[in-house]
Amino acid sequence: MNKKQTTVSFVLVTGWLVFILGLSPLRAQLIEDERNTIDIVKRMKTSVVFITNIQLVRDWFFNEEKVPKGSGSGFIWDDRGHIVTNFHVIEGGVEFSVTLPNQEQRQARVVGKDEKKDIAVLQIQGNLKDLSPVTVGTSKDLQVGQKVIAIGNPFGFDHTVTKGIVSALGRQMLGAGDVTIRDMIQTDASINPGNSGGPLLNSSGELIGMNTMIVSPSGASSGVGFAVPVDTIKKIVPEIIRYGKVIRPGLPVTLLSDQYARRFGIEGKGVAIVEVRGGSEASKAGLRGLSQDRRGYLYLGDVIITIDQTKVRSYDDLYSALENYKIGDTVTLTIERDGKELKFRITLIGSD
Repeated sequence: MNKKQTTVSFVLVTGWLVFILGLSPLRAQLIEDERNTIDIVKRMKTSVVFITNIQLVRDWFFNEEKVPKGSGSGFIWDDRGHIVTNFHVIEGGVEFSVTLPNQEQRQARVVGKDEKKDIAVLQIQGNLKDLSPVTVGTSKDLQVGQKVIAIGNPFGFDHTVTKGIVSALGRQMLGAGDVTIRDMIQTDASINPGNSGGPLLNSSGELIGMNTMIVSPSGASSGVGFAVPVDTIKKIVPEIIRYGKVIRPGLPVTLLSDQYARRFGIEGKGVAIVEVRGGSEASKAGLRGLSQDRRGYLYLGDVIITIDQTKVRSYDDLYSALENYKIGDTVTLTIERDGKELKFRITLIGSD
């Protein structure tokens, strides 16, 4: 047998082996990173759900009708049927439909929400067997450059996967509750409409954040995405499940929102006290709220400018400063009254 015949025989034998064994000589070998991504998707896509927000609308004749007004993603938190998503995914809804990974649709009720952190918890109705909760990780040791995977239902396409890296940490973005969400994770993994509320995972398949928003000049997915860190979620979700709301440390006073600060000429200078809770420690200490004359004109009382050593220029600043304390802690308030600075020691109470 000559060299040419040997080559032809080898090709024929190889061809028969490919046919018999189902081998493909052209199939590319997967690299380690690809195998890791595929493994994570296989394990975690059973934890991701599709949420439909159903709202009540009225026509010109005041007839009411329930219609789907939006959708988003969510993930299974525990085996009791709790689903975690963004607040803005459920905002304005009267009913909610959750499509499970097996395409089964379930009705869900709102357990509670935290607008300020853009977090909400639903609970599905019916059989709770065979649920696959996410594996919860931590966001405290994240590093810029590490791989992340986002799974969601963008534009209604279920279980769509995008991959990227942690682009930056500690970002601050204005959330749905008009309060800054701090320590957000910035990623270049595409987050499209419908991805909101879906999980952001690390290379171990652990939950490290919840995909929340994208910032893009065009509104497309060409911008950068932001996720609420899982350490924030771990602190808030159990409280919502237990109490139906988040109980935070607060002051026994009602505060003026930033949108009205300009009318009183204090925008960017502090937070005005509107009313002091009767019988409270703040009332006994002598803190003052707004006052009103006989003609109905309102006058400033005390304006909070510092909590301990933290400057307070807005309600957003004050809210963020209080996050560093616990209910029962005592703080020193520096307030401005009639051009003078006064200090008060106040114990923080539970507040919504």
